[in-house]
Amino acid sequence: MSEASGVLVIGIGNRFRRDDGVGPVVAERLHEHGLDVVELGGDGTELMQAWENAGHVILVDAARSGAAAGTIHRFDANSTEVPTGLFHYSSHQFSVAEAIEMARVLGRLPPRMVVYGIEGKDFSYGEEFSPEVAQALDSVTQAILGEIENAAT
Repeated sequence: MSEASGVLVIGIGNRFRRDDGVGPVVAERLHEHGLDVVELGGDGTELMQAWENAGHVILVDAARSGAAAGTIHRFDANSTEVPTGLFHYSSHQFSVAEAIEMARVLGRLPPRMVVYGIEGKDFSYGEEFSPEVAQALDSVTQAILGEIENAAT
């Protein structure tokens, strides 16, 4: 991790499943601001390995809760459970929420972890975001940058 921020951003998703690629794209934008980033597909064991030695982690992923597309969800994983049905996962992996809860039980949750979910609309094949998710990109990027700046002061 960079000494400047001490923050690790993990962008979760598949860039070839339209709105599911929002996590990696937000992480890429944050990398342009000098933050350390990792891009993962969402496997829970990979997630726990990625944040193993990190002190401050921000996870960014597409969400499916039934809220309006483009809605930004934010959870402080150190003080509240992340809803298990919010983040998409395959039958061969356990979800972001399940990885966080497993890490909590095992005492492997980073000292500071925040999860951002951007409500998706279209998870079909392709690389273009739905208009609502595309519009949310700047907002979530700025929210994360602001949060990191506030945490540093």
